[in-house]
Amino acid sequence: MSRLLADARGGAYAVCYCEAWNLESFQAVVEAAEEESSPVIAGFGGGFLRHPSRARAEKLVYYAGFALALEKTRVPATFLLNETNSLTQIEEGMSLGFNAIMVENEGLELDEYRALVKQVVTRAHSKGCTVEAQVGHLADASAGGDAVPTTPEVAQAFVEETGIDALAVAVGNVHVLTTGSAGLDLEALEKIGKAVSVPLVLHGGSGIPLEIAASCTKLGVCKVNFGTALKQAYLAAVREKLAMYEEPMSPHPFLGTGGPKDLLTAAKDAVKLRVKEFLRAFGSAGKAARNDPRAGAWASEILTGRS
Repeated sequence: MSRLLADARGGAYAVCYCEAWNLESFQAVVEAAEEESSPVIAGFGGGFLRHPSRARAEKLVYYAGFALALEKTRVPATFLLNETNSLTQIEEGMSLGFNAIMVENEGLELDEYRALVKQVVTRAHSKGCTVEAQVGHLADASAGGDAVPTTPEVAQAFVEETGIDALAVAVGNVHVLTTGSAGLDLEALEKIGKAVSVPLVLHGGSGIPLEIAASCTKLGVCKVNFGTALKQAYLAAVREKLAMYEEPMSPHPFLGTGGPKDLLTAAKDAVKLRVKEFLRAFGSAGKAARNDPRAGAWASEILTGRS
């Protein structure tokens, strides 16, 4: 991921991380990137896979297997294990082929989080993996609670002490914003960008007004995360197709045939459209020539653990 972000920084655009949660959503992300000739960050949320609402944590190996799909991508791509604070899961993820890790800070005091990130950086860098961490906390529109904005001073000290490769910041961006948009503090973003040496990341991308995307990238934002808007598009498409099904109709046209009634195909296509919208808005569309020689090489590195 460091290479993707370095290119983005030099070109004043941002690479989108469009989080997947199943086969169709992952296909949508990769296909959208290929069709838009865009570098992309693909992957899954570690915290979601370990969410307390689950009867048991998902087996990470099932999701790590999606790295095989990146072997033949025609654009530069990387494989991210997003938002996890489990060192056990992080180590397993790296051993299974994830070559980028975002260490979650939710529920951790700064000192505890700093210590965890330093451990992850040491282990990840020895394997050639990129590490992203966060200073500050985003508000969560679905759960309430106040944001803790990122300050330049704390950000600078954290980056220098931990050796991370990318820094996620809280500058008015909001998690799980399902309607409306978030007002970003671009002045604060500029100050943070001047204080740290690493690329900046914005989580809560679904709520960021696309008309300010160029302003964000000019201020050092090289990665933007999207999840909520993609799941909304997926569910809307499923709802529309499922309304057409009534028993005792054959279920096959609605699941597995890939035809005009297939709800999974419709869901994939809906997610793909949103991904393309984000790639274009943040300027990465067209930045990767088809059959980019780096694409296959990077995918091979993912699969062999050498990236």
